[in-house]
Amino acid sequence: MMLKSFKWVARGEGISLLVLLFIAMPLKYIWEDPSWVRVVGMIHGILFVAYVAWAIWVYFELSWTLRRLVFVILASVIPFGTFYVEKKYLN
Repeated sequence: MMLKSFKWVARGEGISLLVLLFIAMPLKYIWEDPSWVRVVGMIHGILFVAYVAWAIWVYFELSWTLRRLVFVILASVIPFGTFYVEKKYLN
């Protein structure tokens, strides 16, 4: 159950980062419409915090190495990184 919920948070965080980078930011800087960044940015921020909290929880529950925890958290700031983490570590 813990890993299943972490998968959903990872997917949400990854999708929100992609929407922020490839839709909201171009709308802000090309078409001068910052409204998307405010909304998507808030959603992404909440999902990022949830992702990090879940990663720490899984670290303790499944006795991950510190190296794996750091990798999983760093992957959250790279586009498509959370999808890689889901595929490699959350199955």
